[in-house]
Amino acid sequence: MKKVVYLIFFYSCFCSAQESTSKKEQSPKAATIDVNYFSGSVVRHNNDILHLITGHPEGVIVSYSQKTFGNDDWSQFYNYPDYGVSLSFQDFNNKNLGKNVALYAHYNFYFLKRNLILRIGQGLAYTSNPYDKVNNFRNIAFGSRLMSSTYLMLNYKKENLFKRFGVQAGLSFIHYSNANVKAPNTSINTLAFNVGVNYNLGDTSLMDFQKDETTQNYKEPIKFNFVLRAGINESDAIGSGQYGFTILSAYADKRVGRKSALQIGTEIFFSNFLKEWIRYRSIAFPDGEVQGDEDFKRVGVFVGHELFINKLSVVTQLGYYAYYPVNFEGRTYIRIGVKRYFDKKWFAVLTLKSHAAKAEAVELGIGIRL
Repeated sequence: MKKVVYLIFFYSCFCSAQESTSKKEQSPKAATIDVNYFSGSVVRHNNDILHLITGHPEGVIVSYSQKTFGNDDWSQFYNYPDYGVSLSFQDFNNKNLGKNVALYAHYNFYFLKRNLILRIGQGLAYTSNPYDKVNNFRNIAFGSRLMSSTYLMLNYKKENLFKRFGVQAGLSFIHYSNANVKAPNTSINTLAFNVGVNYNLGDTSLMDFQKDETTQNYKEPIKFNFVLRAGINESDAIGSGQYGFTILSAYADKRVGRKSALQIGTEIFFSNFLKEWIRYRSIAFPDGEVQGDEDFKRVGVFVGHELFINKLSVVTQLGYYAYYPVNFEGRTYIRIGVKRYFDKKWFAVLTLKSHAAKAEAVELGIGIRL
């Protein structure tokens, strides 16, 4: 599972590297610490996890956030967000699921005169009680101790109510999954109510948000992108083994403003786990649709959107398999992830590919934009 650690660590580096490479350092420096207690319920997204929905999960999230004031070339376009790290502890109050600890990189986005905050965090989680075919066969949610985790937090927040202390409350959504790096992996989602306190490490009362009145022309000709992605994954058949995969993608994009670009392209998938899945299905179900001689390769076409923040961008794509020799999870797929630019041409990507809510793989890639 070391490769999972590398993937999530790489993502965290995306977020931290973005800030260290800003054209200007954030000035003045100001940061906030907040502590939130949460309690809620596991969301039933799959009938197979009904036996895991028993007690009410609870836990705590501790976060450090660095404020921005527009002393750069990107934060004013997003209403001066915060960026930082979060540490969470969650007790599922279920003996099969155990307890999880997670570390995240996050952004805070502000609305309604900066009283409403939306936090988006992505990171790495560790579970105390993963699936074991002898000792914990009921935990089909976590097939490995190490997983990726995503959390969303929507809070009403008031700062500096008493000196530098404030309060906040709202809703949190926490997702755990190893993205089918190892089976089983039905994943777990928690929807919870949270309440907490925040503390400003510095005096921000006299700090002003900077506004750059100059406008920059982001108009570009159509650009062509070529990406090589790779990773490991396993089918849903427990014990079928982990196999490497590669994906070759080519697409065109058109910048349509400061924040966005539209994409259209095609790609070919070399998913080696499908070889084993095809063999297994043909033997286990000899009268089924899979005969055993099907091609394991697939070819997709897709459209997408890229949201530029700084050197970091968020990518979302919707695809359709034009070449689909074996029926596996449906002909449509989605991809979401992050892209980190090293210069105007070269970039790295970390993405999750799934069929609806069913993850297939975490993809790590390198690409060029010409």
